[in-house]
Amino acid sequence: MQQPPAQFEDHAIRRVYDEASETWWFSVVDIVQVLTRQPDYQAARNYWKVLKNRLAKEGSEVVTSCNRLKLTASDGKQRLTDVATAETLLRLVQSVPSPKAEPIKLWLAKVGYERMQELADPALALDRARATWQKHGRSEKWINQRLMGQETRAKLTDYWASHEIKVGQEFAILTNLIHEEWTGLGVKEHKQLKG
Repeated sequence: MQQPPAQFEDHAIRRVYDEASETWWFSVVDIVQVLTRQPDYQAARNYWKVLKNRLAKEGSEVVTSCNRLKLTASDGKQRLTDVATAETLLRLVQSVPSPKAEPIKLWLAKVGYERMQELADPALALDRARATWQKHGRSEKWINQRLMGQETRAKLTDYWASHEIKVGQEFAILTNLIHEEWTGLGVKEHKQLKG
């Protein structure tokens, strides 16, 4: 599940959270851009491409530990992007000569620590989500509606599961019907409208 970008100093680091494996995946190019102090995304992407080839030739496991997942690009479209776990990024950071390496290591450790705290106390995740939405200018009414909507959706999907509605196509059909009632559009049409 894609999350709002994490912030490192004044840089946005795109990320995805995989609930099944309870793993954060971070955009490698975003990290490389910070490490190399590249103001241009394309230059950072080229740097990563060269570094990836060099590491692969050296037999480094860092490259094979990276995945490709869809992340939102600057144009708003979903594009396949190299992503890595915090552990892999820590190993990658060691391959890039940069004075920014140590702050990124500390930042990754902080992100991991926050996630461990949230696993122990899920209310912390709600507090973090609330604070993030407030930073994005969302009203208290909007935030409360969003939280209630998520709680209602969770109860509904639990109810469906307990009544032997199969996850997958049946869930998708029911979710689409609910979405049409709410927005007047199916999920697919709503995504296209939002870009």
